Amino acid sequence: MPEQNPSISGTSQPMHRRTLLQAAGLGAGVLAASGMAAGRAAADPSAGNSPAGNSASATTSSAAAEQAAASSADLPLTGGPDFPIGLFWPPHPYETTLDRYQEISDAGFTFLITGNYQFDPQSGGYALQMADQVGLKVLIAGDPRVQAIAQYMAVTDDRSVPSSLTTADATSWVQSALGSYASHSSLAGFNVFDEPAQSRFPTVGALTGIVRKVAPGLLPYSNLVPGNGPGYAAFVQAYIDTVQPPLISFDRYPILADGIDLNYFDNWAIYREASLKSGLPAWTYIQSVGFNNHRVPTASQLAWQTNISLAYGCKGIQYFTYWTPDPARGEGFTKALITPDGKQTPLYGAARKLNRNWLQPVGRQLKPLVSESVQHANDTPLPPSAVAFAPGDHLTSATGDAAVIGLFRNPQDDGTRYLLVTNRNPDAAASVRLGINRTNVGGVADFVPATGRYSGAARRGTLHVQLKAGAAALYRLSPA
Repeated sequence: MPEQNPSISGTSQPMHRRTLLQAAGLGAGVLAASGMAAGRAAADPSAGNSPAGNSASATTSSAAAEQAAASSADLPLTGGPDFPIGLFWPPHPYETTLDRYQEISDAGFTFLITGNYQFDPQSGGYALQMADQVGLKVLIAGDPRVQAIAQYMAVTDDRSVPSSLTTADATSWVQSALGSYASHSSLAGFNVFDEPAQSRFPTVGALTGIVRKVAPGLLPYSNLVPGNGPGYAAFVQAYIDTVQPPLISFDRYPILADGIDLNYFDNWAIYREASLKSGLPAWTYIQSVGFNNHRVPTASQLAWQTNISLAYGCKGIQYFTYWTPDPARGEGFTKALITPDGKQTPLYGAARKLNRNWLQPVGRQLKPLVSESVQHANDTPLPPSAVAFAPGDHLTSATGDAAVIGLFRNPQDDGTRYLLVTNRNPDAAASVRLGINRTNVGGVADFVPATGRYSGAARRGTLHVQLKAGAAALYRLSPA
């Protein structure tokens, strides 16, 4: 699998999830089967990976950004009260059974992205048939018509452009793809392009717009490579401006063989800022498998990735991977939630507990809220881009162990604040004492995931938070 461009990723991790989607039948074989030729230089996935190398991105008006953000509330997964919990690399076609899909639902997942050799309308449709019966939603990845356009073509009415389709022809292809799946209630949308290079943004944008036009009730989804620094922030902004997506998403896998990737926080800081600026929900993938230079996460490390993401304003969590990719794929994959031969690993039980007992109820609380601040308390030295805790209108002090403190408000600010306190340490328990500003805070209520309600509203001067490794706690701060 090709290595990520370091100017984008800022990390040595070589994972390109795109090749998991391509290797099983996409690529040149798709075009040959469709009777088309491919050779457009812009399809080179490394050609546009440096945001500094492309300054020609369009500028989206604030009105257009607001319209795109508002429309996200009407789409599957981004809309509604339920927090989206997804998975990448589902059971392969021979294991696409009702029992397997019930196993996914039982673990607290709400949607899946097709893959693991589900790269044709027949296997994709069969996955939808199973999902229909267990209440899961599905994003179709690898449909040959959509992927042929996304990976190899340009959508333009300028017929002099090589390997291009007119807007009308591209729309016809998308309508044809939609016709293969539209009868299924589980269809949530299309995975338009996984980790596009910047050179592919115009085509991804054209496809995103076509899906929104011909199927306004479906989600056109794409995910970006990870990265750090101002150049990467410009890359993300170029994606938003050019594609005008309904959400932004990235994948970064921080559980390394020799520790934690501290640039994970900078990556999240970039997405948090982009999300707040655009009004678009930010999603991420969490690492749930071991592969080259990456350990198999523990249960607490799985929770830690989830809770750090929530603290930074995440509105959707996806697991990479659910089923363990087979050894022939390379990258040294070890155990994910399910082994290559279909056995549950300890991570399945950990994910089930995390999803059902914590992420589902807490996610419903946080999904509609706006991130007001995220600060690191007692975290020395500070990771890149992390903001140190400072006393403010709601908290006067933070002592004890290191914690990441996220503060949220309602979209229509009524003075209420929601406080997520996350253990900065994925491997050890923490004790944190927070001073409450009693001038502005009238009461502090603890969120109880088992009931989905807040308990008590005592007027407190100090909040003593005891956290297990990788864990978090949620509170509601009522105005004085």
